Amino acid sequence: MLEKLEGIVIRTGNYGETHKIVTLFTKEKGKIAVMARGAKKPKSRMTSITQPFVQASYLVQMGSNMGTLHQGEVMQSFRAIREDIEKAAYASYMAELTDKLIEQNEPDPFLYEQFLLTLEWMGEGKDLDILLYMYELKMYKKGGFAPQLMQCVNCGQQQNPPFSFSIIEGGVLCKRCSHIDPESVTLSEKLHKILQMCLHVDIQRVGNISVKQETKEQVRNILDLYYERYGGYFLKSKKFLNQLDWLRDTK
Repeated sequence: MLEKLEGIVIRTGNYGETHKIVTLFTKEKGKIAVMARGAKKPKSRMTSITQPFVQASYLVQMGSNMGTLHQGEVMQSFRAIREDIEKAAYASYMAELTDKLIEQNEPDPFLYEQFLLTLEWMGEGKDLDILLYMYELKMYKKGGFAPQLMQCVNCGQQQNPPFSFSIIEGGVLCKRCSHIDPESVTLSEKLHKILQMCLHVDIQRVGNISVKQETKEQVRNILDLYYERYGGYFLKSKKFLNQLDWLRDTK
């Protein structure tokens, strides 16, 4: 039985000389894998709908492990992202993180919309780092290892800053409990609010946010250390993203 699904390409792989195996993040069924026969042929109608980050309406015949892609119609190509090395690197990291942390055939319409909105706003030139942090923390929540940012992980106190962030404890500690982890990092009130926003606020509600580079680097460092401890998956795209950051810093 053929099903019509709205989805975004998050991964592609070659199968033989002319076919592709495509991983789609769909609105209706979550992550699915499909065979796109002939997609590697230059004149194939499958070529345009199996490019990275393309959003399309797909006609799929579902199978027990892998479906078959019959046809599709592009809704948004996001070509500008694919042709910009920096935006492509950010989008690739998002896509790989999504692929690693969501299970097959588990619909999550909210997360799908967050992914789509992030791509759209990347294309519109909004702050790549803030968009990534927001999506990243929502993926940590989906993966079941998001940090506790609303209250002290030890005593539950939430009213009296300053807080510090503890990688080991998995979230913020109030001043009274900060001694539990001597290596916890003190958070300014602004940095604490940015982390809370990134985890809990719908990307659709966020406009043009101006954040100092120093603050963004602090967020990046916290998220990297946190994922290193709890994430569990090596991400190739993250290595390339770090190399781009290094090149920017050396200019």
